[in-house]
Amino acid sequence: MVFWRRRRRANETQERGEAMGDAWLVVGLGNPGPKYETTRHNVGQMALDVLAERIGARFAAHKTNTRVAEGLLRPGGPKVILAKSNGYMNTSGGPVSALAKYFDVAADRVIVLHDELDLPFDSVKLKQGGGHGGHNGLRDIAKALGTPEFLRVRIGIGRPPGRQDPADFVLKPFGAGERAALGVLLEDAADAVDSLATEGLTAAQQRFHGRSR
Repeated sequence: MVFWRRRRRANETQERGEAMGDAWLVVGLGNPGPKYETTRHNVGQMALDVLAERIGARFAAHKTNTRVAEGLLRPGGPKVILAKSNGYMNTSGGPVSALAKYFDVAADRVIVLHDELDLPFDSVKLKQGGGHGGHNGLRDIAKALGTPEFLRVRIGIGRPPGRQDPADFVLKPFGAGERAALGVLLEDAADAVDSLATEGLTAAQQRFHGRSR
């Protein structure tokens, strides 16, 4: 019975056009609803929207309490599953783990786009594994996946000015000066995902880490 269930699942996967284990799960972190959609904490989801537009895919409700868009990065290129959780940032782990199981994606093929206080605004850095640096979304994903060894696209938002609480800072919209450069930053983050999926981590790091404006 177990064999036939596995074979049936494989057949269903093939009918949906999915290559088991070959896709990339790309998750944009953020909080739900219009109150948060333009805040710094949601920059990962903003970059995911850029990717969805590039591949001509629309987000649709998924049974994992997420919204999912699927497509190829380019004709003949790798498949990507773009996902946003319907829940809050600090509960990102459950939905990401459920998606990884549903699409049969290993942790090292999960790419998480997220805001990064420890990087200056308008910068993008890439890494695999490591700590969460106090980021509750990353903490919850590592716990749910059982490993921190997923890939991260760290989108710099900078540190708050003066004595402003970082928790308040990340929930504020970008300032006027930042908004002028935000579009390019989001395109860079989308490019970083493309580079990770097509060239690998080392090549992608070499491409982005030495970049200067």
